Amino acid sequence: MSRIKIKNFGPIREGLVENDGWIDINKVTVFIGDQGSGKSTVAKLISTFSWIEKDIFRMGGSSIKFSQDEDRLKYNLEYHRINKFLNKKTEILYEGDAYNITYKAGQNLEIQEVSNSKYTLPKITYFPAERNFVSAAKIIKGGLYGELEDGPDGRINRLLSSGPYLQLWSRSLQEFKEIFMEAKANLREVFHLPISDVDIEYNDQNDVLYVKGTDYKIPLSDTASGFQSFVPLFVVANYVSGLLNSGEEMHEIHREYFKNESAKILNDKNYTEEQKRILLSNLAAQFNAKRILNIIEEPEQNLFPTSQQKALHNLLEHNNAEKENKLIISTHSPYILSALNNSILAEEVFEKTGNEIDNYSKEKRVAFADVSAYKFEDGKIFSIKDEETKLINADAIDSCSDNINSVFDELLDLLPGNDD
Repeated sequence: MSRIKIKNFGPIREGLVENDGWIDINKVTVFIGDQGSGKSTVAKLISTFSWIEKDIFRMGGSSIKFSQDEDRLKYNLEYHRINKFLNKKTEILYEGDAYNITYKAGQNLEIQEVSNSKYTLPKITYFPAERNFVSAAKIIKGGLYGELEDGPDGRINRLLSSGPYLQLWSRSLQEFKEIFMEAKANLREVFHLPISDVDIEYNDQNDVLYVKGTDYKIPLSDTASGFQSFVPLFVVANYVSGLLNSGEEMHEIHREYFKNESAKILNDKNYTEEQKRILLSNLAAQFNAKRILNIIEEPEQNLFPTSQQKALHNLLEHNNAEKENKLIISTHSPYILSALNNSILAEEVFEKTGNEIDNYSKEKRVAFADVSAYKFEDGKIFSIKDEETKLINADAIDSCSDNINSVFDELLDLLPGNDD
């Protein structure tokens, strides 16, 4: 299991107060806390360091020196716009399945290969909270709708009237937009959404994704905010899962590396044909994703509680498709944690009794041991797994509602005639 330790980075000061500061990146990992508490920051750091590890692995370790440069780290952090969170006391330690990476403020990264590594290449996808923006691919210009355009620096910019360019996109959101465009272009059939009784259908002639009900069919851009947030999540998650079978496209630098390494193997007269076949197969394995790592901000965004549960079940189904898949969620919603607890409890019931609860097939269940859950508060991180009950701590799930209900009871007692 990979893990990460963070101190003095953005809103994170002390980091995790238990386990010597190590945050376990489990089969399912959930972060919950107030806005600005750092949960998405940690998710973005996991994304960044997982990408560094993946890139080094794909290059056969040859890119370690390149990746160790501190400026390169800052560039990678800028992908999620968290590069300015570095300060003079920042410490980040990442222990992966292939490489361990250490960063201390003002220094280059230390990267060490893990011996006896069982690393398999992940398809890493970050689902930003701003994903509903890709559902509305038009913005206002002088009172008219204008298509979004790529800016010269790779971000999406748009000139509004005669004013300056307006930066709208981070690199992570830009990449998510591109994956979404690929995903919807590959929709070859009508899909039924797990939330609401509706379907989605893509028309490639006019490049419009439609939401279809029993008596209507409207463009996604004209639907409710819940659909605009969930449909990109649903479409991309399905598409990414399918890429495990078809493979993902190589970047130019990786194609060149693959070409050169293949030529070395084929031209080496010291290898037998069988040895060349094995070496070429191992080289190809460096570029074939075998698992998914989905990192999702606010899957509950704009969704009713019952739809939040269905959204979580859909994500668990993708995560359970392969043993080594991983799902990381940052959330504000106690309903996500409650729904996850139901999935944990359903797995325990099945293990102990053999009974499968309605709506909790094995694809929607998860073992307690495969879950990590953390709460963020005042620059600190706390584990909220209850080892005694084998569930996420109920007190941590919705303490806000408890406080509101307590005030409600106090106010109720102040009403005349409520002496009891």
